[in-house]
Amino acid sequence: MSEPRSAPTVGQVVLGKRLQDLRERSGTSREEAAKILRVAPATIRRMETAEVALKIPYVQLLLKAYGNSEEDAEAFVELAEEANKPGWWQRFHGILPDWFSMYVSLEGSASLIRAYEPQFVPGLLQTESYARAIMRSGAVGQSRPGDIDRHVALRMERQSLLTRPDAPKLWVVMDETVLRRPVGSPDVLGEQLDRLIEAAEMPNVTLQIAEFATGHHAGTYGPFVLFRFAVPELPDMVYSEYLTGAVYLDARPEVAAHLEVMDRMAAQAATAQRTKEILKDLRKEL
Repeated sequence: MSEPRSAPTVGQVVLGKRLQDLRERSGTSREEAAKILRVAPATIRRMETAEVALKIPYVQLLLKAYGNSEEDAEAFVELAEEANKPGWWQRFHGILPDWFSMYVSLEGSASLIRAYEPQFVPGLLQTESYARAIMRSGAVGQSRPGDIDRHVALRMERQSLLTRPDAPKLWVVMDETVLRRPVGSPDVLGEQLDRLIEAAEMPNVTLQIAEFATGHHAGTYGPFVLFRFAVPELPDMVYSEYLTGAVYLDARPEVAAHLEVMDRMAAQAATAQRTKEILKDLRKEL
């Protein structure tokens, strides 16, 4: 049986979908593929849905059976070996829940990240002191100093994706509550506002504030993140978090509903330019 692991990397998800496509194009059923490997059909399904890691000998046997050339099979195997390498975040496995490991993998592979946040500054834009203040309040479910240090380190390392050469586009709508709620000391909030003002000037970052004055809006049910990817195998995906876990949605109707709400919120919220002015005015108030 193929070996399970806590959460798949995006590379494993993509290759699983490609493996399924190759099987279907060859006219091979899951039952027939299972006989080739002498495993249960469920194992083939789990390989194709990235529920288990891709064992290279299994992959080689399947690619041969599906009629792939040696050259194509070799290229696929190289990709599988690379995808099977642990993601950088897996060294934080002691404090990183399985349901959030997938989020970090998706975040690092997305070409566009759109987020609605009603309570806190999004993790990709938090300062270290702001993140630490939130975690000390027990917001991540753990408050031991050692765990907090590792959570903060993970959050700071995630932020490097915004400045890499192929950085994703980040588009965030935050409720005004985020900026009015005291987090840590005034100095902590001041530093965080400075960080947001800096981020708002980055070419790949768009910030908008949903002001109190504009009233109720379509997204007040809770925070969510929408991911878009450059690879065709991955559809748009929505991440929605709750107290003890999260759900990942990729069904078209659900994603479309979230995208519509996000668009409506963006149209109603302060423009990016107005948001910069709001941030600077709030900074002066401290």
